[in-house]
Amino acid sequence: MNPLPRLVLAVAVLAFCVVALGAYVRLSNAGLGCPDWPVCYGRLVPPTAAAEIKDANSAFPQRPVETGKAWKEQIHRYAAGTLGLGILLIAWLGFRRPGALRPAALPYALVALVVLQGLLGMWTVTLLLKPLVVVLHLLGGMTTLLLLWWLVLRNLWPASAGSGGPDLRRHVIAAFAMLTLQIALGGWTSSNYAALACVDFPTCHGAFWPAMDFKEAFVLWRGLGINYEYGVLDAPARVAIHFTHRLGALLTFVVLGLLACRCLRGGRPVLKRAGTALALILLAQISLGIANVRLGLPLAVAVAHNAGAAALLLIVTTLLHLTTPLKQ
Repeated sequence: MNPLPRLVLAVAVLAFCVVALGAYVRLSNAGLGCPDWPVCYGRLVPPTAAAEIKDANSAFPQRPVETGKAWKEQIHRYAAGTLGLGILLIAWLGFRRPGALRPAALPYALVALVVLQGLLGMWTVTLLLKPLVVVLHLLGGMTTLLLLWWLVLRNLWPASAGSGGPDLRRHVIAAFAMLTLQIALGGWTSSNYAALACVDFPTCHGAFWPAMDFKEAFVLWRGLGINYEYGVLDAPARVAIHFTHRLGALLTFVVLGLLACRCLRGGRPVLKRAGTALALILLAQISLGIANVRLGLPLAVAVAHNAGAAALLLIVTTLLHLTTPLKQ
C-alpha cells in the first residue's frame, strides 16, 4: 500500500487549518503583531517577561509589544512553516519513489508556491499590510490547499473521475472561476477594512444603491511606506468595495446554486452527494455573510465565513475532479 497519498491528505488538512488560522490573525488585527520577519521582535518566541517587553519596545518604538497579537502572528508563522516542511517532504518522497503520485510534477509546483507564499508573508509585514499583497497571500494559501486536495483526489479517489459529461464540466469550471473571483473580492474587502462599510442588509445605509467611490476603491498600488492597518480609504470607497462583494456573492450564489441543482437532479450518486454538500455549504456561507453585517463582524462568524469559502473551494475542486477524465 502506498502511504504517500495519505501523507498528502494529512498535509491538506493542515493547509485548511493554516488558511483558517490566517483568517483569524487577519480578522483579529494581529497581522502586524510582529513588526519583523521571520522572527518576532528579534526573537523566535514573542517577548512575555517585563524585561523582554521593555527591550522589544526600545528596539521597535514604532510598534509597542501587544503580547496577544504577537503570539497569534507567530503561531500562524510556525503553522505555515510546518505546512511548508510537509510539502517539502511530499516532494522529496515523490522524487524518491517515481510514479507514487499523479500528476508527478505537482509536488514540485507546490514547493515553488510555498517559497512564493513565504515571500508574500514577509511582504505582508514589511509593506505594512498592503491590500494587494494581503490578497495575493490569501489566494496563495487557497491555491496551496486546492492543489494538495487535487493530489488527494487524483490518488485516493481516482475511480470516480470522468462523470457528468463535458457540459457539466464547463459549468464546474465557470463556478470555479466565479468562486475564485469572489474569494479575491472578500480578501480585498477584509484588507481594506470594508466589511462593516454597510451595517444594514439587504440595503446599505438605507439605500439599494448607496453613494460609492469606485475609482478609489480598486486602486491596486498606492506606493510604498503607507501603513494600511485599519485602512486608508474614506467611507464611499469602502462602501463601493463592500457593495461589489455583495453583488459578487449574489452572482456566486446563482452560479454555484445552479451547479448544485444540476448535480442533484441526475447523474451518479457521487455527484448527488457532492451537490448536496455544495448546497449546504453555500447556504451556510450566505447566512454567515449576512450575519457578519447584521451582528457587527463577530470574530467567530468572520473566521467561519473564511473557512466556508475554503470549504466551497474544496467542493468545487472535487466536482472538477469528478468531471475530469483520469487521462488528463
